[in-house]
Amino acid sequence: MSSKDCGHHHDDDRRRELLRRVFAGILIFIILILIIIFLIWIILKPTKPRFTIQDATLYVFNSSSTNPSSPSPIGNKLTTTIQVTLTTFNPNERIGILYEELDVFATYQGTQITLPYKIPRAYQDHREQLVWSPIISGDAVPVSSYVLSSIQQEEIAGETFISVKASGRVKWKVGTWVSGSYHIDVNCPSYIRFNSGGNNGIGSLIPLKVQLEQVCAVDV
Repeated sequence: MSSKDCGHHHDDDRRRELLRRVFAGILIFIILILIIIFLIWIILKPTKPRFTIQDATLYVFNSSSTNPSSPSPIGNKLTTTIQVTLTTFNPNERIGILYEELDVFATYQGTQITLPYKIPRAYQDHREQLVWSPIISGDAVPVSSYVLSSIQQEEIAGETFISVKASGRVKWKVGTWVSGSYHIDVNCPSYIRFNSGGNNGIGSLIPLKVQLEQVCAVDV
């Protein structure tokens, strides 16, 4: 083998060694950054926000059916209009919360009965409380015959059980650092009383604001 070939192999070996060192350096740097972020996360101890449903006013809760004896949801309709007051408190002392998107809607017997109301993008500072009072509604939403029967029974009782829910994405903010997005689910079960405005049952309501002060379940 000529001296020229030996020199060429020696250059290749040095190049490979240099690439290995560069790769190892980048890997160590990434690991250190991840360790620092993890330690900061542990020290700050982020806590999920606390949601409470303060009150609710049921304006419309009207069921109708063209074929009550049919098990099919076709022909069974529910129209709902309800205003709720939700508060959220950030218990963290060093971490802010960015609500990138948050949809509020109502469900009844596991069926979504209103369209989602989009809460405007918001930032919640340390130990800060935010208040939202959206009006959520659904027009002629198909429901099963079982749900229709349950609604008719609650018409007689003068109260109904509705779950007010919120779903969206949040980020944590520490100084100038902002985390990735996390999914948030909020569930606020609510017993809501109503007053009938005459002999037309649920379809003719006198709006009644019900103070709930119900703590919601939050999953992040």
